[in-house]
Amino acid sequence: MSKLWYVLRVQSGREEKIMENLRKRIVSAGLDSQFGEMVIPVEKIQEIKGGRKRERERKVYPGYIYLEVETKVTDDPDDKYQMGGEAYFIVKETPGVGDFVGDRNKPVPMSSNDVQKILKAAAPIVAGEEPAVAIDLKKGDPIKIKDGPFENFEGVVDEVIPAKGLVRVTVTIFGRATPLELEYWQVGKVT
Repeated sequence: MSKLWYVLRVQSGREEKIMENLRKRIVSAGLDSQFGEMVIPVEKIQEIKGGRKRERERKVYPGYIYLEVETKVTDDPDDKYQMGGEAYFIVKETPGVGDFVGDRNKPVPMSSNDVQKILKAAAPIVAGEEPAVAIDLKKGDPIKIKDGPFENFEGVVDEVIPAKGLVRVTVTIFGRATPLELEYWQVGKVT
């Protein structure tokens, strides 16, 4: 027997509470040896609201919990993965839990590649590493420059580069279309 990762559908917005309740139920049933880690992947993002820059956490996959459960791997092609019945029912009977992702009656474990992606997304941000930037702009959006030498100029978004926190825009200066590369906080949508 080995512990394999499964995806569990839960009520969106209540992931932490459901995971806490599930952990309590597992411990009270004495099944903690059959379970490993439980993860809700989150990422830190920066956004600007009301002219203020703030940092917050956002769930990468809202409505899902990832958990490790002891599973027996067999040679039977129709029933290759067999999760312990007690483990399956304690999870299924937890309030707020929908179902396992996969076959309705037989949960299907995640591939090792998918597990690595999820664990990487769930890993805490390394000290000094900048959080991802949530830029609420897309190509073709009309913008107004809020800061810098081109303040109050209006233009159109050509490209958004979230990894660098940059926005490429085209503004008209002296009757000519001029491309500019600006920080995301220097521009705002024209409404």
